[in-house]
Amino acid sequence: MADDPQKQPRADDQPRLLSGGNPQIAKGYGEAPVQAYISAMPGWKSDLGRRLDALITETVPDVRKAVKWNSPLYGADDNGWFLSFHCFAKYVKVAFFRGASLDPVPPGTSKQEQVRYLDIREDAILDETQFRAWVQQASVLPSEKM
Repeated sequence: MADDPQKQPRADDQPRLLSGGNPQIAKGYGEAPVQAYISAMPGWKSDLGRRLDALITETVPDVRKAVKWNSPLYGADDNGWFLSFHCFAKYVKVAFFRGASLDPVPPGTSKQEQVRYLDIREDAILDETQFRAWVQQASVLPSEKM
């Protein structure tokens, strides 16, 4: 195990980036793992992650946070989660777990009937008013257990 480069800590103490540039962050609950994930997001994605986190926290002040499956999760109750985001090579994908119930429905479809996505690319302008409205709506819908 000590000779396996995948198992050894990195010299710069930075999380390893997985396929597409998604940070590998240990599962954890609360603010610290989410902020570690956001700090490890590569390039412009880190600024976007900070903005998304701020908008979510401002919209749902008592939001619960966690990192699971190398993605931050946001929940409004103790039973589950309403939103997550994940880094890909050229965009950040926001997942609304009950997105089919939002008005208007976010543009990205999923193989899962209720899930809808919002893909945010580097040069895109985030419609913060619409994003906040989706977050507010999503936070009061039944949450997704994970």
